[in-house]
Amino acid sequence: MGLLHLVVPKPFERLIPGFLGPARFWVAISGVAEMASGAFLLRPATQRAGAWAAAATLVGVFPGNIKMALDAGPPESVWSTVLWLRLPLQIPLVIWAIRCAMPSSPGHAALRS
Repeated sequence: MGLLHLVVPKPFERLIPGFLGPARFWVAISGVAEMASGAFLLRPATQRAGAWAAAATLVGVFPGNIKMALDAGPPESVWSTVLWLRLPLQIPLVIWAIRCAMPSSPGHAALRS
């Protein structure tokens, strides 16, 4: 997905709340952050940094996910419902990423295997 932010930025630009300014900038930053997080998770020496980067990226893109849900159409539509229900699912993902960043956590050990 990070690469798509850079190659096909238009769909992602609609997700950037207007108060943040130029959407293209934020789409590029979030794409690079996603790719960097993934790359850091590949090497044991950088996995801890990758887990922190993943947690930060998940938190950083949350306003865009809220905007996507707000713009999804009628609240009774299936797509709108799905988008609203996925928002709270990001909380355990952020917690998991943070736990993986902790050197003594089981999640961190799982990253190494």
